[in-house]
Amino acid sequence: MADLENHIETQQSQQLLSPLPSHAPSSVELRGHGLRLRSWDPESDADVDAWLRGLSDPEFLRWNTPVRPVETAEDARESLRLRSEWDAEGRSASFCVTDEAGGERLGHIGINEINGFMRVAVVGYWVLPEARGHGVAGRALRLAARHAFAELGVHRLELGHALGHGASCRIAERCGFAYEGTRRGGMFEAGRYDAFRDVHAHARLATDPEPGPVTATAAP
Repeated sequence: MADLENHIETQQSQQLLSPLPSHAPSSVELRGHGLRLRSWDPESDADVDAWLRGLSDPEFLRWNTPVRPVETAEDARESLRLRSEWDAEGRSASFCVTDEAGGERLGHIGINEINGFMRVAVVGYWVLPEARGHGVAGRALRLAARHAFAELGVHRLELGHALGHGASCRIAERCGFAYEGTRRGGMFEAGRYDAFRDVHAHARLATDPEPGPVTATAAP
């Protein structure tokens, strides 16, 4: 009897911890604020090039240390394929941020580490160098947050950035992600896996009020 109870308990735990229901990545497209968010295509050379440029950009690497460096086109393609697998499994929802009118690739935003039991996820993003200064990150973050709450069933969406990254801090607060404190040693130092730095922790709940209107911004 004990073995049967343990088996049932294990099955129930696995069901509770399974990812939240989500749409297939290829069917999801988000539009608004002058942007179109669509799935990345690992077989598209243009998408691979944008992914490589984003993850190897010096400004990105100043504030982020990828677990697996992306230094070549093959690295980028493999990284995108892995992302697609996670998306298909409901573990994440990754979007290529593009200009709604012209389709130019502007950056990336992902809803990551989706926990179906606690209904918590972590959002992360980056913008290509040529698209910075036009409010792309903030506009994409609003779209992604709306999707996480309304479509993915997330209750709490977390956002963290390296201490000292003032631009990310301002974006988070303007998009309704309240500052909740500092996580000591919460992420790797730039370019290192043997040293850590502090993280500013922000979060937004599905029950929080909507942030103020988006400031009009010229397209890149």
